[in-house]
Amino acid sequence: MDAQEWDRRYRERELVWGAEPNRFVVEAAADLPPGRALDVAAGEGRNAVWLAERGWQVTAYDFSPVAVERGRRVARERGVEVEWLVADARDPAPLREGYDLVLLCYLHLPRDDWRRALAEAVRALAPGGRLVSVGHALDNLVRGTGGPQDPKVLHVPQNIAMAITETAALEHFAVRIERAGQVTREVVAEDGTRTAIDSLVVAHRADR
Repeated sequence: MDAQEWDRRYRERELVWGAEPNRFVVEAAADLPPGRALDVAAGEGRNAVWLAERGWQVTAYDFSPVAVERGRRVARERGVEVEWLVADARDPAPLREGYDLVLLCYLHLPRDDWRRALAEAVRALAPGGRLVSVGHALDNLVRGTGGPQDPKVLHVPQNIAMAITETAALEHFAVRIERAGQVTREVVAEDGTRTAIDSLVVAHRADR
């Protein structure tokens, strides 16, 4: 999907992804002291706003202007500040500075585009920073429900962990992979509750 297609999708429904933060983001970030956070391909900002409510200084971007405007509105309604940018994750990150937390949530791209976006996310980490990657797992195609149906854009956690480690080595710093595996969540469908299978990778950049 391109930005115009996503604009149409966001116009068709209020808060496509809901108002609550992703459960795996909450698990990975709840114990962190507030700092600077970057939310890549942030959609309508459910994770960005949650972080801002917890005292984080958040920069969030998405290539859909409709999603960005909605994110701004939600942040205003909930009384928090988020720096919003219209930008494409397939291009270099708009602010390549040190972030204490970088989120990549349900960003599904062809392999080369995904590797580029992931590499930029790794480079954006400050010493001691944490990167969280959540997405529909490849196994979700045959054992789960929902999500993209193109296997080329689905996530394999071990491959993501390896790519993070390789990028860090090229940038001459170390990362520790805290978690790299599959997780499940319940999805309510018209015919009942089903199980979706996600990929979750959490990486921590070593302190200087």
